[in-house]
Amino acid sequence: MFFASDNAGMSHPEVMQALLDANSGFAMPYGADAIMAEVTSKIRTIFEAPEAVVHLVATGTAANSLILACLARPFDTIFCSDVAHIHEDECNAPEFYTGGAKLTLIPTTDGKMSPQFLGSAIRGEGNRGVHGPQRGPISITQLTEAGTIYSLDEIAAITGLAKSYGLKTHMDGARFANAIAALGCTPAEMTWRVGVKALSFGGTKNGLLGVEAAIFFDPSDAAEFELRRKRGAHLFSKNRFLAAQMLAYLTDNLWLSSATSANENTAYLAEGLAKAGAEFVGPVDANIIFASLPRAAHQKLKEAGAVYHVMVGDLDGEDPEEPLIARFVCDWSISHEMIDQFLDILRT
Repeated sequence: MFFASDNAGMSHPEVMQALLDANSGFAMPYGADAIMAEVTSKIRTIFEAPEAVVHLVATGTAANSLILACLARPFDTIFCSDVAHIHEDECNAPEFYTGGAKLTLIPTTDGKMSPQFLGSAIRGEGNRGVHGPQRGPISITQLTEAGTIYSLDEIAAITGLAKSYGLKTHMDGARFANAIAALGCTPAEMTWRVGVKALSFGGTKNGLLGVEAAIFFDPSDAAEFELRRKRGAHLFSKNRFLAAQMLAYLTDNLWLSSATSANENTAYLAEGLAKAGAEFVGPVDANIIFASLPRAAHQKLKEAGAVYHVMVGDLDGEDPEEPLIARFVCDWSISHEMIDQFLDILRT
């Protein structure tokens, strides 16, 4: 009964087999291996972007920070949501890798930035000459840390606003696959066709052992990436073991089928939570649920071994009926039997 994070699930057996298959003989290091060439080709095909530049790193923080370092100067500010992973969960890594670029936080509704607030923030920066930060890239998260999804029109509105100021847009796609599965669109439609310039293409949360792809749709934006990756200690000599994971992920649409399974598991859990009287905090768009239950219900679930995060409220408080907000996350590997066990405890 583990619903704490999609980081905690198993790596897919096909990914593990791909690693075993790659562990034979010799291969050129530092990304010059044949598997990496195949990964690049597949990503270009999947994204309908024949000139896309593709590099691999081991973590989402590295992908986000190194991409932003290529798009932002040290004296720029990066515009992002007030709940963005780059703000709340990366220990100032973007600031470190950019050499000092600051983050300007945009208020959100259900985790999503609006063009109205973003425009106001952009206008409020870059107009003080040498005395203030200069306007830099916009970073959006798809799906968001609140579990919600930007529609294609919403993304286009943000990238269009960015373009009007001469700014570029980065997408943190740690759960990119879940968003694609939910929207039913193509990767191209959710990225470069709506104005996204660079993407952190996530895999670790969706069945990979540990690898993310940094994708630049305009090669000129990627000119510094390899140097920054090396200088930042994120260049793997045995890159083939990153590439083998990513190749398995891309083969036969494993990335999409795994995300679809995660979304379906979440919908199944959400249906059970609703029947048990849970109150949802925001929509359930993909594989993350925010919902409130009485303290007594949380205590019973925790005592039975359920693992998830209570986000708002004190689990050890006195009032058994006080509602506490929790986050529940499903990955591809969670079974309906596990969900049923959890719901049976909640119902009783």
